[in-house]
Parts: sequence; structure tokens; C-alpha cells
Amino acid sequence: METQLHDRLSNDLTQLLKSGVNYDISIEVGEDGANIYKVHSIILQSRSPYFKNKFDEISFNENHVKVLKLPNISVKVFDVIIKYIYSGKVLLEKLENSFIFDLLVASNELELDELVEHLQSNFVNSNASWSSLNFAQIYRTSYQDKNLKIIRVCNNIITKYPNAIFESKNFYFLPEDALVSILKQDDLQLEESRIWEYVIEWGKAKNPTLPNSLDKWTSDNFSSLKKTLNLCLQHIRYFNIPGEDVVKKIYPYQQLLENQLFLDIASKIMAPNVPISSLVLPLRKLTVTDIITNEHALEISSWIDKQEKTYTENNPYEFKLLVKGSRDGFDVETIYNICDAVSNTVIVLKVEDTGEILGGFNPLEWNKDNNLWKNTDDSFVFSLKIANLKKSILSRAFKDNTWAIDNCPRDSSLSFGKALCLKGNLKTEKKGFCAVCGGYSKRIRSDEFITPVNFLSGVSPEFLFSVEEYVVFKILPKVR
Repeated sequence: METQLHDRLSNDLTQLLKSGVNYDISIEVGEDGANIYKVHSIILQSRSPYFKNKFDEISFNENHVKVLKLPNISVKVFDVIIKYIYSGKVLLEKLENSFIFDLLVASNELELDELVEHLQSNFVNSNASWSSLNFAQIYRTSYQDKNLKIIRVCNNIITKYPNAIFESKNFYFLPEDALVSILKQDDLQLEESRIWEYVIEWGKAKNPTLPNSLDKWTSDNFSSLKKTLNLCLQHIRYFNIPGEDVVKKIYPYQQLLENQLFLDIASKIMAPNVPISSLVLPLRKLTVTDIITNEHALEISSWIDKQEKTYTENNPYEFKLLVKGSRDGFDVETIYNICDAVSNTVIVLKVEDTGEILGGFNPLEWNKDNNLWKNTDDSFVFSLKIANLKKSILSRAFKDNTWAIDNCPRDSSLSFGKALCLKGNLKTEKKGFCAVCGGYSKRIRSDEFITPVNFLSGVSPEFLFSVEEYVVFKILPKVR
């Protein structure tokens, strides 16, 4: 039976590193050689092909020592790497996630395959939250080095958390081929009209001399932007963009598109069944609804569980679709009829004109027969993060809130206190509003859209809204 005695070997080699006895390599690490490591070529060459190739290229100096400079690796990172090379040990528990990522990048550069595999596994299993928050940095680095397998982690993050890249301050620095690879993904969890807007903004950032006002653009300006976006525009799913968004968002930039493509887009809106000649790309697979994404669902689930940190994966709940306006009708009465005696529901709606995504969670049952004010501490209203709102707003019901839920089927009305009020036909009648309300902790709309508390004279028209679409989900624990 073979006996394994690695610890003693590891300790002895670590002492050799510390002493520097009989070293023949001097490695200058960091800018301006911030730190010098006296190491042994035989050990480094046996551990890494990178060092073997480098040492073969370098001649000995007058002191019979070869000098290697690594200015792009920090001293702290290399200190961990060189100790690993000599001892075979690395301790990650007390290291910051950003440091572990830097360590991964440096280890990949130095061709330390065993360490790279270990660090990649650590990211996949333990750092999903940090990875999503710092996605732009990770994606740019990993995409530049196709051998860095953490790219598969990035692709997983893209589909679940598209805002992590599109709303990052580093988004505009993404190389074209990286952006194209994102646009190609069929399961990108983002509305196509928003993808179009992000691509346009990326192209403008690449052309900083373009006039700020579109009214002042010349044909040459459009030609410059079209040239910049040539490859990106080929992967927009134009025929999945609602007609209203085509008018608002694509029409002003029609010069970026080929004439036939723009004619076919318009044709599909006016006569959906008439054949067209342009290539129609498949619809993206939005896995929750066309209003909210997986990222939104995770956020709502964390609020239901009263978690301080937002869930980033493994949603504990299933969002079962009960009602959808475009499918079942927009009358509030429809919600009561379908959701009668159903508890733990989330209503989510997209506001006409502003594009805001508002909603509320009701842990209690809806009742279609009686007008009732319902008391609960567990309900909440919210406004979800979108392009124009960088952070979601959560507003919880205050404790002992007797008027948390206004269940009023006879008035065709449904309200969360007065923080979010829905009435009549949500699409054709402009009767929805949010008011200053003591029953919930925060306002979920900006002040310009919040009506004062006094309703005796009715809500002023400027505070009222209708919706483009709405959905109601039953929240169910997932079966493990």
C-alpha cells in the first residue's frame, strides 16, 4: 500500500521558497518591479508550461540568474500563486471575491491548469451574486481569453441577469464581438425594444461626435452609426417588437435599417398574415412573462421571504400565471373572478406611456362577493428596476395595517391601501393611481405621479394611468 506524505514535502518546499537558497530566477512582480521573488526554475518549470517557455527565452545575467518581469500581476496575487506552486495549497475562505477573480485571471495567464480549474469551480458554486454584480468586468476579461472557461458562467449570468451587463457603467466599453455574442442568445431575458435601445446607446458611445439632438442628425451621422452597428443590427428580433415601440423607438432611426427590412416591419404591424421577404429570427424565450424576467421574479421572491439580500439563483417559488390582460381581459372584475379564494398572489402591471413596472403582493385570499378591507403586515407594493429606474423600490405594509388590502369587487376596484389603486378596465379606462398613503412605507412612483391624500374632489387626471399589460401570479413553493 502506497503511503502519502504530502504535508512534509509541502512544508519543506515552502521553507525553500522563503529562504531563497540556490535560487536561479528573479521574478519582478507589479509595476516598476514592486516586489522581487527569488525562486527556482526547476520547480516553476515542472509546475507550469508558461514558466518553462519563458525561462527558455531568457539568458542568464552576470550573476547566473535569469530575470523575469510580470508587471501586470499584483504582488498580493502573485504571493498566493507562488506559495501554491511550491506547496500545492491555496486558502480561499478569507479572500474577497474580486481578489479571487484577479487570482483566476493571473493563474490562467501563467497556465496553472489545476489552480484555474479549482478557482473556476469556486466561482460557479459560490460567487453567483458577486458575479452578477460585476458581470461586465468578468465578461470582458473572459471573452478576451477564450481559454478561460469561466465564460460559461458569464453566459448563464447573461440569460438570468441581463441588466448586470446592459446597465453596467462598463457596458459601453464592451468590444463589438462580445456584444454580438450576447445578442445572439435566444434566452436573453429582456424585452426586444429595450435591447434595441441599449444597442443604439452602445453605438452612440462609439461615436461621441454625434449631435445630442436627433433633429440635428445628418445622413452622414446615420451612416456612421449604421457602420458601427452593422453586425449588432443583424441580431435584433425586430418582428417581436410591439407596434407602438416600433413607432417610438425604431422609426426615428429607420435610416439604420435596409429599406426592405423597415417596410417588412411596418407590413407585419399592419397586415400580420401577409408574407414578407426579410429574415424573421425566432422569438426570445422569456421564461416568466413578457413583463417580468427571472431576475425580477427572484427579487420578488426575496421580498416575500423578507430577505435582506436578493436571491440570485435557485428561486424557492414557482410563479404560476393565473391572469394575463391580453389573454383574459383587462377588467378588474376578471381578476376577482379568476382569483376568488386564492391567496399569495402577485399583481404586476406595465404602465402605459412611462413603461414603469408596478405591482403588489397579497398574502390573503381575494373575495369576489364582498367589499372588504383586509388587515395584513405581509403585503407589499413595488416598482421594478427597468432602464429608467436603476433600482427597484419596495414598500411594505406597516404593522397592524387595517387597510392594507382594499378588496372591492362591487366597485370594480382593487387597492393596496392607497399606495397602488386599480379600477375598472385597466387598459381602456385611465383610472389607476398611486397616492400619498400612510399604510405603506414608501412611494413607488416619483413625486410627479403621486396624487395628494384628499380624494373628496376626485383624483386629478395628471395622476391617473392605464396599463399596457398586466399579469397575476399564484406564488407556490417549489417541490424539491
